[in-house]
Amino acid sequence: MQFDEMGNKEGKTLMLLPGTACDYQTNFGNVLDSLKEKYHLICVNYDGFDGKGTVFRDMITVTEKIEKYIKDNFDGRIDGAIGSSLGSSFVGQLIQRENIHIDHGIFGSPDLDQSGKLSAWLQSKLVVPLLTNFNKNEKKKAKTREKLKTFFEMSDEMADRFMGCFSRFSPETIRNEYYSDLLTWLKDDIHVENTRVHFIYARKMGEKYLQRYKKYFRDPEIREFDMQHEQWLFGGQQYSVPVLKAIDEFMETTVERK
Repeated sequence: MQFDEMGNKEGKTLMLLPGTACDYQTNFGNVLDSLKEKYHLICVNYDGFDGKGTVFRDMITVTEKIEKYIKDNFDGRIDGAIGSSLGSSFVGQLIQRENIHIDHGIFGSPDLDQSGKLSAWLQSKLVVPLLTNFNKNEKKKAKTREKLKTFFEMSDEMADRFMGCFSRFSPETIRNEYYSDLLTWLKDDIHVENTRVHFIYARKMGEKYLQRYKKYFRDPEIREFDMQHEQWLFGGQQYSVPVLKAIDEFMETTVERK
């Protein structure tokens, strides 16, 4: 595991948890400078994504390591944590397990999919090759680049950055991450005293995700944006600026401290 602290040491603490098959440098690269100006960032790279020759085993093992870091370095409490896509699953686990405390749990337009073992196995068999095999064929690589550019309005540079990120990590690590995420469930109606839950809702994902957010968490604050899944992280300033403003407003919300 890798925990890099940076930014405004006088600011509130904000942990960044990247999504599937990504390190934080790629996932949050477009917004790191903006976030560093205001917050004391704790940027996380999971086992298998930390450049140390490790392998990602499962979501709970990684969650326990994140909890230990917060206990050892921040007395068990941080101001906020934001998860990108799969990273939001970690935010949810950290909140519902109650082994540490987060004042503001921020969910970055996640899908929060959950399934049984057979379905998770079948999905990983289909999805993981799509994330790991395209670099072996120039035609597939070019096709993947164009899909990313069209769907997310990515620049050529950004598309290449994400494709390069996917190709750096082992298929075993990506498979374990994807598979175990589907098996690591959230309870319904999660509520933890003195924790505020905030969702960045990407309307183009579909209303079923909006209903899912309300199912898993009691009275979440939901901000709606006209974008695709996590488009604020790689689709340009027209997406990132409004979401960064919302994050600031989330973090400024008063939370009672015990």
